This record gives sequence, structure tokens and C-alpha cells, in this order.
Amino acid sequence: MINPDFWKEKKVFLTGHTGFKGSWLSLWLQQIGAEVTGFSLPPPTQPSLFELANVAKGMTSLIGDIRDVEKLSSALKESKAEIVFHLAAQPLVRLSYKTPVDTYSTNVMGTVNLLEAIRRSNVVRSAVIVTTDKCYENREWVWGYREDEPMGGHDPYSNSKGCAELVVSAYRRSFFSDPKGPQIASARAGNVIGGGDFAEDRLIPDIVRAALSKQKLTIRNPNATRPWQHVLEPLSGYLLLAERLYHENGSSFAEGWNFGPIEADSLPVSKIVDLIFAEWGDASCQINFGTSSEMHEAQLLKLDISKAKKNLGWHPSLNIKESIALTSKWYHEFAMNKNLHEFTLAQIAQFKK
Repeated sequence: MINPDFWKEKKVFLTGHTGFKGSWLSLWLQQIGAEVTGFSLPPPTQPSLFELANVAKGMTSLIGDIRDVEKLSSALKESKAEIVFHLAAQPLVRLSYKTPVDTYSTNVMGTVNLLEAIRRSNVVRSAVIVTTDKCYENREWVWGYREDEPMGGHDPYSNSKGCAELVVSAYRRSFFSDPKGPQIASARAGNVIGGGDFAEDRLIPDIVRAALSKQKLTIRNPNATRPWQHVLEPLSGYLLLAERLYHENGSSFAEGWNFGPIEADSLPVSKIVDLIFAEWGDASCQINFGTSSEMHEAQLLKLDISKAKKNLGWHPSLNIKESIALTSKWYHEFAMNKNLHEFTLAQIAQFKK
């Protein structure tokens, strides 16, 4: 369990705070009393959770590019942060085919730059580097990937995250092996859903846009199976992991970790669509199921979370129906122009109970 008292007045540095997951994590950290400094490019979508939920209200928000190592290092130093979360990334598979150079420079060299910034800091004690479930060499196995499986990735996005994992491993062994120094871990999560995601080429944001505009939507890869989970699930794992790294025996947690759903919630896209409309209770938009796109995308992907359950005491709290219900309620509030700062904080509080 996360210890709220641990986080009170802790100085935290968070890259990617203007993104979907970063905005949720920023609000959670604010809610438990941390002093948060965020470093990121401007919000990647319009609208964005960052602006709708007024995330900047309770933190220091810095606009910058993680590819700028000097600016990044200076921001980390000035924050006096003891704990670092690295979420900044180019996070989209299909976009990575269009912008491979930007994808690699952000996801690989951006990670290198942050680790260099941590090396220059004399106060950082723990850091969680977030990658993805797609970092593994996907062999379309029916069982979940474990943390010691080979890194890989077919597309530039997945491959860049596999590269980032190798970077973290090399830096940890080369520069962060001292048990009394900064402890660095990586975290690999499944396909996250939740209110406030407006990215292109993601299932629920695409459905929400189609429903609000009364447009038809073609689902391009209905048979692809993914480990679906609410965004707060992996974030709870990141927070718990950062706590463990911070303490005296933190070096025993300085490795890679999977944070995914129960196996029953690794479902095909078509099943998620059915569950969404069952929650909504009407056919708010017309869905057509297409064929797989010309760009390669994995058809079967699962995570083995045994290690996190046994060694961290972390486990999923929500099943897929509950996750979809929370997500749907958020977008309903959005459509009704409600106060999304308060509502998002309320969902975090509800999740913590």
C-alpha cells in the first residue's frame, strides 16, 4: 500500500507532466502533499487533461524539451527533487512510423539526458523510468511477458522503448550501482484507459470523438488483444515502487517491473468496444470493424505481474468493467462542462479507498 505520510512535502520531479498519464500522476502527487515540479513540452492534444483539470494549479510547471540536457539538468537541480518520475515520451505506435527520428531522439536520448541529469544531482534518491509493455520482443505468446524477457519491438515506438530499457540497465550498472546512491527502476505498464485521454489512434478517445460528433468510426484492428487497465492502476505501482527505492534497502528494487491487469482483462479490442457500449446503454456512434492496418501492430500482448504482486505487494484494484465505468463517467462530466479538476481528484480519492 502507498503510504500517504511518506509523500508529504517530498520534492518530486516529473517529466511529461502535461500528458495524459503525467497529468493524472501530477494531481495524485498534489493530493497526497508532494511538492511537484513538472518538465515537459506543452500539452500534446487539444483539448487536454492538463488544461481541463487545471493540473498546473498545484505545482511548478516548466515547459521544456527533454532532448535539451542542459535545460533539463538545470530544472532538476533547481527543483531539489529527491524523487523522479520519467513519463515524457513520444507514446504512439502509428505516429512513430511517420516520425521515427523524433521518436528515437525523444524516447532514447531523452532517457539518456534524464539519467545524466540525475548523475549531476546530489539529492535524487529514487527514480522510476516509465517505458511500456511493448518494450519486449513480441513473439505473440499466449502467456504474459516476464521482466527478464528480451527487449525488442517491431515498430519504432516499441523498439525505442526497448532501447530505453537497455539504456536504464546500462546506466544502473555503470553509474548507479552504489546502494547508498540514487536507485533507478523501470516500469512497464499495459494499455491504459481513463478520462482525459484525447490522443489520436487510441481506442477510447477515438470512440468518444465519434460519439460526440455523431460520426462513424472504423476500428482497424478489432482482434488485437491487449492488457487493459485504468490509468490509476500503474500509477499506484509507480508510487509504491518509488517509495521502496527511496528507503535504505532500495537497491533490491532497482530493476524492471511489470504493472498490468489480471489475466482475464487481457481482451481483444472488439470486446472492449462491446463493454463500452454496454456501459453507455446506447449506440452513441456507429462502429465498423475493419482489418489490420498496413502498419505492423502486435496482435497478442500480455504482461506477467507475479513479481510486482509478490515483491512489492502491488496488485490491480479494478476489473475492466469498473475501469470502463470510471472512464465513461469522466467523459460524461467532460461533455456536461463540469469541474474536471474536482472530479478528477474525486476519482483518485475513490480509487485510493
